[in-house]
Amino acid sequence: MAQIIETNHTPWPEVEVDPVTLDVIENALQNARVQMDAILFRTAISPIIREQRDGFPVLANREGMMLAGQFGSPIDGFVHTYDGEVEEGDVLLTNDPYACEGAISHLNDWLFCMPVFYQGRLLGWTAMFGHMSDIAGMTPASMPVTATDQLQEGIVIPPVKVVAKGVLQRDLIKLAFRNSRTPDWNEADFFAILSACRTGAARLVEMADRFGADVLISAQNRLLERNREAMRNLIMTTMPEKPVYFEDWICDDAMGHGPYKMACEMRREGEKLIFDFAKTSPQSPGCINFYLNERMFKMFCGQFMVNVFDPQIVLNDGYIDLIDVRIPKGCLLNPIAPAALNGRTHALGRIFDIISGLFGSANSDFLVAAGFSDSPHFMYSGYSPKDDWFLLFQIGFGGIPGKPGGDGPDGHSLWPKFRNVPNEYIEAYFPIRIERFESIPDTGGAGKHRGGNGVRTEYAFEADGQISIHDDRWLTYPWGVKGGKPGTRGRKLMVRVDGSTEIIPSKIDGIKVKAGDRLIFDTWGGGGWGDPLERDLDAVAYDIKAGLVSVEGARRYGVVATADGAIDAAATTALRAEMAASRGPVDAFDFGPPIAELKARCFEETGLQPPVEPQLSRIATAWLRKNGMAYPDTAVAAE
Repeated sequence: MAQIIETNHTPWPEVEVDPVTLDVIENALQNARVQMDAILFRTAISPIIREQRDGFPVLANREGMMLAGQFGSPIDGFVHTYDGEVEEGDVLLTNDPYACEGAISHLNDWLFCMPVFYQGRLLGWTAMFGHMSDIAGMTPASMPVTATDQLQEGIVIPPVKVVAKGVLQRDLIKLAFRNSRTPDWNEADFFAILSACRTGAARLVEMADRFGADVLISAQNRLLERNREAMRNLIMTTMPEKPVYFEDWICDDAMGHGPYKMACEMRREGEKLIFDFAKTSPQSPGCINFYLNERMFKMFCGQFMVNVFDPQIVLNDGYIDLIDVRIPKGCLLNPIAPAALNGRTHALGRIFDIISGLFGSANSDFLVAAGFSDSPHFMYSGYSPKDDWFLLFQIGFGGIPGKPGGDGPDGHSLWPKFRNVPNEYIEAYFPIRIERFESIPDTGGAGKHRGGNGVRTEYAFEADGQISIHDDRWLTYPWGVKGGKPGTRGRKLMVRVDGSTEIIPSKIDGIKVKAGDRLIFDTWGGGGWGDPLERDLDAVAYDIKAGLVSVEGARRYGVVATADGAIDAAATTALRAEMAASRGPVDAFDFGPPIAELKARCFEETGLQPPVEPQLSRIATAWLRKNGMAYPDTAVAAE
């Protein structure tokens, strides 16, 4: 555990903080977080940070509890695993999820943690992580779907000081930049993240100067206490004591195994919420494992509850002791090192669907469909016509689920603040054309509030190279709720320059492409919410005119219409009556066909071979046996 070196050991006294000052400090902390983002996005170079905004800041108190941020505080896990002294002027770095209790989830995310001192005493922490475009490893962009351990994914940086007592450790960072196919991007992004941490630290010091350190520390404590009480009331008034259970599935692991079950039971015991993942599948021998940081999961749960029940609550770490997360060692969400982790976005996205299913099952008034299902990755590398090596890494968007308050957005990001890389930017800097970038009609699940449509991106390659893909929801469906129908699944189609076509798996490395080849990259649609026969007719007419729903697709809502959106009222009334009479009872969830049925007709529906029963790696099996643990009835991978 880290040893914090303070030159002044006099504790700050607890003082009263008036309500106005408390709110000013709360907003100042939130504003400091916004400034950290602004510094990062304006000074980074790589498209994944500068354009897509894959970086997340945190400001924390002395104990490492998040005061402002999104993912929860990484400080706790970092401090627990760092073996050394931490002094004023230090900045620490790691990219190893196993070295910070999963505060970051794969090697491409570089986490910086900076202690903030004031008058010789620790005042708080700032932290920021950003996605580095390439950190060596088996494939360009450092996310090989065929990886079977972490060392195949790129350079592993244990917790180290990149700045020691204010002095930049240049030899160390030279080593890190040398292990990259994009060293210029990495260097610029490195200093952008470092500058963001320093900006947050400067704001904390300014607050201490303005209000007094004792007032700032006391205000932080009051904000944490206020949040805890608000969340405690939410838990007590909205969450039942009776256990609820929910499960969803990751389609495959790129090794031919799957689907993998993610299962959780939620219950309330007094004022605490318990989440138990005991029935989750064992970890994969492939790359789809997700080391689920408990604080991160608690923050996701808190964000869901705040957004649904009381958006006025400003989220911080004050409530984390009210949530107990139990994840068995050796499962998909708590893998044994050095399990590969680079494909963790599938489980990370699916966690949001699990949370929606759990909280919606506990309180049906707030049931949301599936659609926060993944974060599709597309990578293209090679040599341009000018013989320059290039790397395009892009995160795609899918359909967002229907919800009680309305339709799901079409083609939106898993993360609210993410943006797409503009097509003009891509075409200007890479040998590629975007032939189509559009919503796919009828891919959102039908419902009173329909799911958002998926996105079709058609890439036309202008140089020979290779591509890699990370995606999911090609076998399982984004489910609908309360009568809403599932969204459609994703698909990847390669159209070769000679006119031949082939279905491409959703997780694959090293597909060779020639100039003139085209990739049609379709993402999933969000599940629908509520009875489609209750959808407002004006909404259907608008969707038809906007090209979001086809004339034939409108019949899923019991609507008879023309191509211009004009609705035949009499025919619609008759069709809706016929559909209502012929269907069975409406279930709370519509998952589409059962898993066994999907696997049985997999090739016919998707053009891909069905995955086989998941297997547990020999490394994980040996570790579990050594520690008196096991996953019974689980095959062992032949490695």
